[in-house]
Amino acid sequence: MSAEIDKMMYSFVMEDVLKGVTIYVPPGYVAAVYDLGRGVLKKVYTPGLHLKIPFWQQAKLFNVQTLEYTIDESFNPLMVRALGDKPIEASTRDGQTVSLEGTVLLRLDVHQIPVIWQTIGEDFVQKIVRPTMRSRFRLIASRFTYNEIHSTQRDTIEIEIKNELERIFYPRGIFVENVLLGKIQQM
Repeated sequence: MSAEIDKMMYSFVMEDVLKGVTIYVPPGYVAAVYDLGRGVLKKVYTPGLHLKIPFWQQAKLFNVQTLEYTIDESFNPLMVRALGDKPIEASTRDGQTVSLEGTVLLRLDVHQIPVIWQTIGEDFVQKIVRPTMRSRFRLIASRFTYNEIHSTQRDTIEIEIKNELERIFYPRGIFVENVLLGKIQQM
């Protein structure tokens, strides 16, 4: 009985030590490491198995695949970390109020991950992305009439929103791959 307990304790200790020593990074992700002595390290760990100092270093995984930020009615605002938003209400150049839906495709810059983690934090969606999306969608909508937004200038509006978002996101390590307008309703 004592040998079994010793064997079980040994396996628990080995598992804890091995998990504390290794960082497993799956495909589509990178890891940033926080070191108690040096802060967030500049090196980014790519997919694979890596070593770290147990109890002294902490690893955080970041998704570097294309992220879909969906703006539509089905978004649940109670899920604070979710990528998305409710439809954005905006005023047009001719004084109409519209509700805008769509999708914005984003991707984190692999080389900027340590800076994002250190300066913005894990909750970059609610701190930077969501407020910026709302602001830039409203700004661009105010430059066009309802008829232009609803039909004739849709592709121009998508390009202008993308350019505005890129201007703000790019220095922060977030790429804007595309902006796709969805349903547009007059309020």
